Amino acid sequence: MQELKDRIVREGKVLPGNIIKVDGFLNHRVDPTIMVHIAEEFGRHFDMDQVSVILTAEASGIALAAICAQRFNKPMIFAKKAKSDNIEGGLYQSDIFSYTYKKKVTLLVNKEWLSSEDKVLIVDDFMANGEAMRGLCDIVTSAGATLVGIGCAVEKGFQGGGDRLRAAGMNLKSLAIIESAEPGNIVFREDD
Repeated sequence: MQELKDRIVREGKVLPGNIIKVDGFLNHRVDPTIMVHIAEEFGRHFDMDQVSVILTAEASGIALAAICAQRFNKPMIFAKKAKSDNIEGGLYQSDIFSYTYKKKVTLLVNKEWLSSEDKVLIVDDFMANGEAMRGLCDIVTSAGATLVGIGCAVEKGFQGGGDRLRAAGMNLKSLAIIESAEPGNIVFREDD
């Protein structure tokens, strides 16, 4: 998606440790216009009539997933990273290692909101090593739901998470795959 790539080049920052910062428009300060365009691009790739729910992980994926859900009139669920007192009943859970926070995190979804009847589209803003996506896929499998696909705005292709998911047969669409990143030089993978 050229619009997204242009924004990454213009506004993104490459920080030490292979951190690519796009928080000025994607996941801290949010530009709703580009979010709608990203949602529409996912709608061109995935059959949204087959999707019954959109799933993401807390916290930075929530804005994009909510806009996608609103655009296609679907409910949205986000996997929480901490159990709160207001969660009742059983939980689907998956342990992942967060690249951003450098620690183990447990993703949690209340069994009340995801069932074997659901057809799930996972949506997230950013993928590094693919652990959050893997954890969300585990939750979909635990629920007996059907995974329609995974939509990711930005993927760090050089970390291999997306390639591992594709090799496992996942229908993954990333709109901007970064092959390499140095300050002042972000290189994208050619579109499929």
